[in-house]
Amino acid sequence: RFSGTFVGNAESTSPPAATPPPAVAAATLPAVPTIPVVPTIVGVPNTVAESVLNPNEVKPPASGTRKARVLYDYEAADSTELALLADEMITVYSLPGMDPDWLIGERGNQKGKVPVTYLELLS
Repeated sequence: RFSGTFVGNAESTSPPAATPPPAVAAATLPAVPTIPVVPTIVGVPNTVAESVLNPNEVKPPASGTRKARVLYDYEAADSTELALLADEMITVYSLPGMDPDWLIGERGNQKGKVPVTYLELLS
């Protein structure tokens, strides 16, 4: 059994004073990056890169085109994409500012965006 008295430091009879945490200067806190908010109007591109990436209006670069073999069938989600059939050969290239997961693909007079993961790049 414990008795009702506590044996401790005989010199101090008051409870220890709570010490506040040290103040942190605002300059030492890491800066939190902010994402700029750009107002947009529906149907109007907000950057030059978006308007350049319409595959029907761009010309292939003078150099940098490659041949690719299509690995899987791919159904185009919209008119900017090119539908693909497994084992066909297409010409592909990239455009400045374009998502690195996509390339522009050309087959005859058809062209559109194609996912890189569906391709085996050959040359």
